Amino acid sequence: MTTMTGLATPAARPLAGRLTVAAYGLLAYGAFFAVFLYLIAFTGGFLPVKHAGSGEVGAGGPPLWLAALINVGLVALFGAQHAVMARPRFKVWLTRFVPAAAERATFVLAASLCLAVMYIAWAPMPRVIWDVETPAVRVVLWSVFASGWALVLGSSFVISHFDLFGLRQVVLNLLQKPYTHMNFQVVGPYRLVRHPLMLGFLLSFWAAPTMTAGRLLFAAAMTGYILIGTAMEERDLVRAFGERYLGYRRQVPSLLPSPVRRWRGEETPLERQAGGMPATLGMRVAAK
Repeated sequence: MTTMTGLATPAARPLAGRLTVAAYGLLAYGAFFAVFLYLIAFTGGFLPVKHAGSGEVGAGGPPLWLAALINVGLVALFGAQHAVMARPRFKVWLTRFVPAAAERATFVLAASLCLAVMYIAWAPMPRVIWDVETPAVRVVLWSVFASGWALVLGSSFVISHFDLFGLRQVVLNLLQKPYTHMNFQVVGPYRLVRHPLMLGFLLSFWAAPTMTAGRLLFAAAMTGYILIGTAMEERDLVRAFGERYLGYRRQVPSLLPSPVRRWRGEETPLERQAGGMPATLGMRVAAK
């Protein structure tokens, strides 16, 4: 069940301007979709395209220490873009230059460009760290890899996929309808962990039948980003929802499901008075 907080209807804007914002949002979503699909291949290394473990040992390229430094810097660039652009103050500043309806699309486009730069500039680190030879185990690892990506996509739709990636905002602007923030009830995977989208990424990054030095560094660096990012998000969620979110956090673990900790729907009197418990929004609250 979803509840919405209404905002004032925006002033009428020229159709040409609204179409431009809508086209910009579609462009940003298309860029996201392209880099997301490539991210699956970049981590999995199962297609004949450049990936995290590309290259041949002894085939030239920068020394290992320099390659690691370059690649950590590329992940840090992606993390910095998220950390800066997700902050409410930055969002207010950004809307001085772009329409409010295009703010989320701008975030998505910038994140997509950072990923594209990472793919292009990734330095080769092809040395094999492990290579599982047992066919049954390889099948299990590939299944976990695929399940992780399914969890990422599924979790994004639970929290409104098109709002998360900026399409809902530009469509509402095109139709001259007010944008409404979406508060979610705790449903689906959010009953088991507070950040299922991030859990899906972790499963996909680490489930590797063949782990190269490049993929290992990518998985480790992105894990560090996820841990830092979820901690920052938690602070935003507590500020936004107060005791309601604290109650949810007391019951549900962050990333690893627990057989004894899950959302059971209990609310304190204060939470009931506040109107129920919202779901965590998976790197989303700052977009509000």
